Amino acid sequence: MELETMIDLLVCPRCHGGLQLQGQPPQQLLCDACRLAYPVREGIALLLIEEAQPLTAEAR
Repeated sequence: MELETMIDLLVCPRCHGGLQLQGQPPQQLLCDACRLAYPVREGIALLLIEEAQPLTAEAR
């Protein structure tokens, strides 16, 4: 199943808020509440808090 079709089912592992898919490959999942960006590698979302990067102003 493609990530785009599953986005409504995925939540941030830290705050359980909704995520937004951003970009063409490489993609990332953004949590506005936590201001974190979770990487997507080879179509697989890495929803681990330790893999997340702080969300920068230009990433929004």
